[in-house]
Amino acid sequence: MTVTIDRTAGFCWGVVRTVHIAEAELAAGHTLVSLGDIIHNPKEIERMEALGMRTIGQDDLAALPAGTQVLIRAHGEPPATYRTAHERGLQLVDATCPVVTKLQERIRKYYDDGFQVVIFGKKDHAEVVGLRGVCNDECLVVKSLDDARDKVDCARPTVLFSQTTMDKPTFHAIRELLEQRVKELVVDTMENIASEFHAKDTICGQVSGREQKLREYARQNDVMIFIAGKKSSNGQVLFEICRDANPRTHFIEDADELDAAWFAGASAVGISGATSTPQWLMLLVKAAIERIGSPAPHPISVPS
Repeated sequence: MTVTIDRTAGFCWGVVRTVHIAEAELAAGHTLVSLGDIIHNPKEIERMEALGMRTIGQDDLAALPAGTQVLIRAHGEPPATYRTAHERGLQLVDATCPVVTKLQERIRKYYDDGFQVVIFGKKDHAEVVGLRGVCNDECLVVKSLDDARDKVDCARPTVLFSQTTMDKPTFHAIRELLEQRVKELVVDTMENIASEFHAKDTICGQVSGREQKLREYARQNDVMIFIAGKKSSNGQVLFEICRDANPRTHFIEDADELDAAWFAGASAVGISGATSTPQWLMLLVKAAIERIGSPAPHPISVPS
C-alpha cells in the first residue's frame, strides 16, 4: 500500500507567520499568552503550549497583569480588544494575517461611506468577530442563500464581503442573488491587493486555490484521510470537497482515530489537511497508516 501526502496541504502563509512569531517570542524567553487558540488544530496547540505558550479566552483578558505579552492570532481581533489591552497596560504581539487586516480596513471604509455591509461567514467565527467589530457590529452576517434573501435590505447601497475561509460556490451564488435584487451592489474582490496577497473575492486564495488540486489528488487515491481540527472552518470546507471527489474520505484529528478497516483492498492512500494542519502531524499519520498496511512477518519454521 502506497501512502502519500498532498503537496498543497498544510499551513497557509498567514498561519506560518503567526506560528513563527510565537515561536520567536518563546525562544527569546518571553512569557506569551495567546488570546484564543493560536490555530484551530488541537495537536499544534499542544505543541505550542509545551514550548511555554498559554491560551486564554476573551473573558480572561481584563484580569491579566500589566506588562503581559498577548498574542493576537492570524484571525485578528476587533478594536475593543486593542482598547482593553491599552487600558490594562498589556503588550500586544500582533500576528493578524495581513489579508485579514486588509479586509478589516476595506470593511471600515465602506461602512464609513454609508454602505450596508454584508459578510458571508459564520457570525461567531474569530475572524468574523473582528470584522464585525470594525463596523460597530452594524453589518449583516449571512451563511446561506436563504439568509441573503431574507436579511438584506435591497433598497440600500450594499457591499458584499466574505470570511476568508468560506466556500467559493456558495459565495458566488449569494453574489448572483444580490446582483439580481440590489440596485447598487459592490462585491469587493481585493483586486487592489491581489498582486501582494494572491487573493480574490476576499476568500483566501490558499483555500479557494486548492479546490481543483484537492479534487484531482483525491480521485488519484483509493482512500483519503483528511486531517484537521474539528473547529477549523476551512477544514470543513476542504473536507467536503475531498469527500465529494472520493467517497472513501475519512476525517480525523489525530492518528489514534485511524481504523484499519478503512484501508481494506486499498493500494493507494492519500493524506491531506486544512491550512491549520501541521506538516509534522501529516507525517505522523502517514507513518501510522504504513504500519497498518505492512503485512505481518511470516513465522519462521524451524526444522525438526
